[in-house]
Amino acid sequence: MPTRPFERSAWADAARAASAVAALVWAGSLAAQSGDLAAGAASPPAAAVAPSPISPAAKPTAPAASASKKSWFHYGKDGLDVGSDDGLFSSRINFRSQMRFTEPFESPPGNLDEIDAAGENDLRFRRLRFKMRGHLLKPWIAYKYDLNLLTGNVLGLSFDVGPEWLRLRVGQWRVDYSRERADSSGKQQFADRSIVNRTFTLDRQKGAMAVGRLAKNTWADSEYNAGLFTGHGTGLFRRNLAPGADDGSPMWALRYQWNPLGGGVAFSQSDLLKSRKARLSLAVGAAGNRSAYTRFSSIGGSQLDGFAAGLPGQYSLRQQVEEVAFKRRGLSIQHEWHWKRIFDNVQHRATRLRGSYLQSGYFFHETWSRIPEQLEIAGRVAFVDPDAARPGDHLSETAAAVNWFFRGHGDKLTFDVGRYSVQQNGGTPQSRIGVRGQWDVTF
Repeated sequence: MPTRPFERSAWADAARAASAVAALVWAGSLAAQSGDLAAGAASPPAAAVAPSPISPAAKPTAPAASASKKSWFHYGKDGLDVGSDDGLFSSRINFRSQMRFTEPFESPPGNLDEIDAAGENDLRFRRLRFKMRGHLLKPWIAYKYDLNLLTGNVLGLSFDVGPEWLRLRVGQWRVDYSRERADSSGKQQFADRSIVNRTFTLDRQKGAMAVGRLAKNTWADSEYNAGLFTGHGTGLFRRNLAPGADDGSPMWALRYQWNPLGGGVAFSQSDLLKSRKARLSLAVGAAGNRSAYTRFSSIGGSQLDGFAAGLPGQYSLRQQVEEVAFKRRGLSIQHEWHWKRIFDNVQHRATRLRGSYLQSGYFFHETWSRIPEQLEIAGRVAFVDPDAARPGDHLSETAAAVNWFFRGHGDKLTFDVGRYSVQQNGGTPQSRIGVRGQWDVTF
């Protein structure tokens, strides 16, 4: 039986693609490490139109070949597209900026000390990013590159190789686990994620993952991924562990998503398309890790409140998530419920955590045409129980947001206000009101 073209050339093409992208990002990585890019962050960058971590969004395509040679470059509302006439190379380049005002705290408080320490206004560039997405040699050899211009750190560099039903992803990226973390920070309804994210996210990791989609646009439409990671957080071009700090145990993560109405809900909040056909996604996920850490963020591994700095392999984590996402006619709803177990292998003690959020937004123009179609109103409630066996410890959030979309998520203003409550050791809950205003722009 003759060998299919994909099978015959896949790994040779993948190797050539990896070499080409490495050359593209090498100069940027060197400049970032020397601080040159961070120093040049005065011009307002903006966010990319990122592909879904599970289902790839439409990738920029090269200009069609014609009798007369066309330009490799085209700038449009989605950013700068670069592509060869023969279709062997494409890239979409974006800058993204988030300028944010907060009062009285920069981030929602996670304990009583942070409640008491609040009290000052803050205005800053919260995020400055450079992003590049595209393909090399073949449409099924895709790459993504993300650079933090504030710190010069490479946030992500990954390659996808293979057809839609089974792709191999390698590199560093946000682990495909929970929807709220998978949603880009430039495609949210609020200025930032809920209080649940800090406790339960796996964030960005280095590793490899099998990703696929089956029975697309049918009642059986399904998306899956299974991956192994280092479990240390970020650090693609830098070592983020001291010698001897790694016990060699990998992190694993699984996720399954069912789209019973066909199509599903992409990793982007707000129903900007005012979907005439209802979209629904149901998902479950699980993950495990053994390391010195109990939580992760974009800067790497660290500890949740109440946990001491760990030894190599001290903490064993097991966690699960279920989620629902729905969109129709300007209405968007999403929800997650998390469970997490942390076992201290030194103290021989287990801690069980749980948390959940429910979030919804609506364009009231769909109901009353006098209301501007650019206006969206959103609400969110969330809680975290940091120790299910100990009563009297509780974090909660109740928030509302107003969004004005000039150009979708590519240019929008967000104003939100939230009430954040902290209770510890059975004491009286302490609450504070937090206000945030943000301009998010991509070009």
